[in-house]
Parts: sequence; structure tokens; C-alpha cells
Amino acid sequence: EKMLYDQGMLAIAYSQAYQATGRSEFANTAREIFEYVERDMTSPEGGFYCAEDADSEGVEGKFYVWDIDEVRKIIPEKDAELIVDHFNMEKNGNFLDESTRRANGKNILHIKTGLEEIALKHNLKVEELEISIEESRQKLFEVREKRVHPSKDDKILTDWNGLMIASLAIASRALEEERYANLAKRCADFILTSTYMKTGSLSHICNVGTETSSPAFLEDHAFFIWGLIELYETTFETSYLNTALKINEYLLDNYWDAENGGFFQTANISESLLFRKKEVYDGAIPSGNSVAFSNLIRLGKMTGNTKLEKKAYEVMKTFSGTVSAIPIGYTHFLSAVNFILGPSSEIVIAGDLNSEDTKLMLSDLHRDYLPNKVVLFKPSGTEGNAITKIAEYTKNLVMIDGKATAYVCKGLSCKEPTTDPEKMLELIKAKE
Repeated sequence: EKMLYDQGMLAIAYSQAYQATGRSEFANTAREIFEYVERDMTSPEGGFYCAEDADSEGVEGKFYVWDIDEVRKIIPEKDAELIVDHFNMEKNGNFLDESTRRANGKNILHIKTGLEEIALKHNLKVEELEISIEESRQKLFEVREKRVHPSKDDKILTDWNGLMIASLAIASRALEEERYANLAKRCADFILTSTYMKTGSLSHICNVGTETSSPAFLEDHAFFIWGLIELYETTFETSYLNTALKINEYLLDNYWDAENGGFFQTANISESLLFRKKEVYDGAIPSGNSVAFSNLIRLGKMTGNTKLEKKAYEVMKTFSGTVSAIPIGYTHFLSAVNFILGPSSEIVIAGDLNSEDTKLMLSDLHRDYLPNKVVLFKPSGTEGNAITKIAEYTKNLVMIDGKATAYVCKGLSCKEPTTDPEKMLELIKAKE
């Protein structure tokens, strides 16, 4: 079974791992995840489906497994041996029957051995091996596409789509792939068109042609805000940031626990419940409270609105005892704790998005893994008024000598501006 949220979370991890290490296999894995999502999990309107089942024709895993003889009929003998080794295939199969736990001749393609070792075994260069494997993969894929596909759960859920928007936007920056930003924008615009109300409220389900008044949960708002924040930092279209702020305001008005702090799962205007649940455990996906906590920090730092950061501190205080007891269960929450305690940076780039020096500065900013920061872009002239209206502290942050200029601020106290991308990175990485 393939869940949309798994694809989104994994793609974030691989994109950021690529930023942290520069290892191309991490970038390639992220690209392959998005290739699958775009091909098999995307609706005509741009939303993303929930899941793809594990079984087809009533058999678990049938769509995905192979026997060695089948592979050898599709791929020339020399290349077939490379595929067999690379994907750890066995004559008797490595896929065990669910009832008997015995091998049934079928193989799940998976990698256990590095390319270098296989290349050495077959007296090949790694580059030659990579070319052979990729050509063989395409042949297997073409054959597999003719099989009966697993059925899909084609619901389009706002929370999981928000996560995928965030994932695509993060990867667009890390991998310098504008196409991913366009996919994220298409999905965000679809959700905003189909379920978003001017009050800031959303619906849980947003399929075209279905009832879209399904009550939204905390996760729907929190994850979609997350996606919009990432999308703003990728495209610098202020409409996304404005909408994130509007939805966040709605979240505070309708989901906030005024007595004990933190966010309820359901709105105070929802159908009357005897008990309104609050959840902070980060399981298969981050909890709504963890994501909302992170959003408050980022929106507070982006806008200079200390009230939002104050709310973030209240969230931290509310759940501190629970998180301290079993920290491993609250990893997303702890990432937000690390952000709010600092050091962190507010970065304002003043420039022209079409100019080469601005593109270079942004490329350098996105090259490395630099957590605990927010990024705003301020165009020159009257175009900059839109971001100044959101973040008043950017009013006097302008280009120097007509060049792209970075302002690195810590707690809204800005260092000396620079037009040098390397100097910008030094200021961001500085502890003080």
C-alpha cells in the first residue's frame, strides 16, 4: 500500500538529506518519488489522491513482484544478471506467501548491495552499471504498466495535500526544480478554489463533484498552512503568505484551548462533542499541534508579530511534560522547540527575481541545509509594498547600488546588509 503522506514525508527527508550531504542518490530518490506521485496519484484538477492499494486481482503485491524467468525474457541476459543482483532477486523468490510464510517464486525488487560492489563483481564501471540498470528498469516498468493496477483511494484530503504541497515546495528549492513548485501551486490553487472560505475555514475533503462541507480538523488547517508557508518561500507570491495568515487566524479563533493552551482536533463551532480531543504525538505523520506550533513560530518571525510567537511558547509549555516523558514520540514538535529556542534567522532578500544576482543569491541560500530560518523577498519600488504590509520591519530594507541584497536578522535585529552570497551564508551560520 502506498500512502500519500509517506511519499510527502520521505521526499522531504531525501531533499533535505541532499542539501546536508550533496549526495546525488538522495536527490534522485526524491525525484523518483515525485515522478510516481505526479504519474499515479494526481487528479486532473491538481489535487493528490490518498493512497494506492497493495493488492490487485485479489492478490497482495501482485502488481509489484517478479520471477527471475520473467525478467530474463524481458531483458537481455547480460543486463538481466545485473538487475537480478541489484534488486536482490532469488530463484525461489524473496516474497513469502502470507499464509504459509514460504517462498513462492516471486520477488520484491529491493536494494541491499551498493553499486560499487556489483560493478566490481561484473567487471564494470559504476557509470556503465547505472546506465544498464536504468535501461532495464524502463523495460520492466513498461511491462508492469500493462498489468492490472491496484485500485486507488481517490479522496483528496486537505491535510495530506497540504503536506504534499510543503514537500514539493521544499524539493523545488533544494533540487532547483521549478516543475515541483508548479505542481504545488496547482494543488494549492485547487484547494483554495474548491474548499477555502473567506473566513479562513477549510473542508476535510475537497474532491470535485462531492460534498465539500465535511468538517475540517486541526490537521487540515495546520498542514495546509505549512504548505502555503513553504510555497511562499519558494515562489515569493505574497498571496500564499496572506492566506496562510488568514487561515492561522481562523485556527486560533476556533481551535485554540483558551483554558489550557494548545489546539483541539475539532473546532468550537463543530457538532457538539462531550470531549474535545487534543493530540501531540508525532506518529506516521506529525501531529496537528506540532505542525501548528511550527507554523506559529515561522509566521511570527516572518511578520514580526510577537503575539504569534507568544502563542507558540504557550503550545510548548502546554505539552512540555508530555513530550519530556517520551521525546522519541514527538520529533516534529522537538524540531519546533529547537527553532523557537534558537539560534534562528529572519532573512530578507531585496532584489529582482528576474535578475541573475538575485537568482544566484537564492540558489546559494537553498543549496545547504539551513534549518531554523524564515525567508522573505522584497521587490524594489511599489511592488515591495505588499510584503511591507505583512512585515513592517522590512520597510527600509532595500537593494544596495541596484544589487540583490541580503539582510540577515536575529530576533528582527538585522546585521549589516550584504550583496555577497557567501557573506550572507556566514551571517546565517554564525551562532550570534
